[in-house]
Amino acid sequence: MGRYQQYIGGEFTDGAGSTDFEVINPATEKATAALTDATPADMAQAIEAAVRVQDEWADRVATDRARYLSEAARLMHERADHLARVMTIEEGKPIAEAIGEVKYAASFLEWFAEEARRVYGDVIPSNSKDKRIMVIKRPVGVTAAITPWNFPAAMITRKLGPALAAGCTMIIKPSELTPLSALEMAKIFDEVGLPKGVLSVVCGTDAPALAKVIMDDNRVRKVSFTGSTEVGKILMRQAADTMKRLSLELGGHAPFLVFEDADLDSAVTNAIASKMRGMGETCVSANRIYVQRSVVEEFTKKLVARMAPMRVGNGLEEGVTVGPLIEPAAIDKVERHVKDAVSKGADLLLGGQRAATGQGETGYFYEPTVLANVNPSMIITQEETFGPVAAIIPFDTEEEVIRYANDTPYGLAAYYFTRDVGRVFRLAEKLQYGILGANDGMPSTAQAPFGGVKQSGLGREGSKYGIEEYLDVKYISLGGIQG
Repeated sequence: MGRYQQYIGGEFTDGAGSTDFEVINPATEKATAALTDATPADMAQAIEAAVRVQDEWADRVATDRARYLSEAARLMHERADHLARVMTIEEGKPIAEAIGEVKYAASFLEWFAEEARRVYGDVIPSNSKDKRIMVIKRPVGVTAAITPWNFPAAMITRKLGPALAAGCTMIIKPSELTPLSALEMAKIFDEVGLPKGVLSVVCGTDAPALAKVIMDDNRVRKVSFTGSTEVGKILMRQAADTMKRLSLELGGHAPFLVFEDADLDSAVTNAIASKMRGMGETCVSANRIYVQRSVVEEFTKKLVARMAPMRVGNGLEEGVTVGPLIEPAAIDKVERHVKDAVSKGADLLLGGQRAATGQGETGYFYEPTVLANVNPSMIITQEETFGPVAAIIPFDTEEEVIRYANDTPYGLAAYYFTRDVGRVFRLAEKLQYGILGANDGMPSTAQAPFGGVKQSGLGREGSKYGIEEYLDVKYISLGGIQG
């Protein structure tokens, strides 16, 4: 795929760096592209460019800002095949899934193009005849986004869409594992004529050094981060000195609850959708599948039967539904979780080892795996696996499984399947998670608020709530009304 450049202050440039880094295709373990490794000086230049144009961008009318988002979304749809191919090559997910992500990513630009027009204020009744109370909303200022590798397009637009709509400039620091999708989107925004400096994309391998420039600069007023809880805590500490506003979408450990009155075929279909999307490398992937004991055998048989034929291979090949994991450390973690579970009594019903694709690839492939009779002593019930492993845990009562589901420091997403309407509402209130899929294994959408509780983060992305993260509320007390 050749050579890429940084996008700094509205210009494609090699930047100040003197060394290159390569982007590795996880299906082949071969370099697919290269670009100059960004330095702190590059990040500082991007911030300076954003500061210079911030006031002008904030003062544009909402319909003008919305136009850039709408045009960019249109080009994303037109170029979906190309963008998806780039994504598959750098991240690994099957091409059909990558096309789905491109369209999902574009939907955030479309949504926030509309929300730009709906940043409303208030007039509040006063206690005094000679005063009026008004509330207006203004952009917070220069913002930054630090995004992960597992959704290299959607995690950007989910942050960039509301920032631009609200009138904020943004610097994006994508994962060094998947910078190409971010730079492809920079090309699109450059083509639609986004004013120079409103967007920069700075790609480098020294993430702490680049993030430090962002966190130390008082002019950057908000940072949105998607990634691990450990890094999120570091950013919280760093944000304290400049009192930056933060949105943090951090780790999860999603429970997937199946009750005996559930539609089991639907539950299995949704479990696979949740578990196997992106090879299980998603923060909302079902990590612990709790099934009521009276139906656990039937559910398990159906799940194994559906997962067994899933084809593993290079995501560019037709018929492949399970691509490679992102890097060697990812496959090592999956192996560790599976070996630990089996050593502690779990039954290995499917998979359980690195996959041979039969197509000559030497990439980071792992077989779709099902473990039965998993128990709380196993690492897989305590840590995110981030891989294609379904861990099935039997339970007896509703009260018991609620306790199991909540027994984690994380609280991003949870799923439950039941025909009992009363139970639907009880669990909605009792499960300690920010996102709940009630008979739905794929709840994410641009118009709904995405985010977690507890150690899964702060703030919300998407929906009408998402743009609020990029707005300051100003109160105006106007006196001298009465003559």
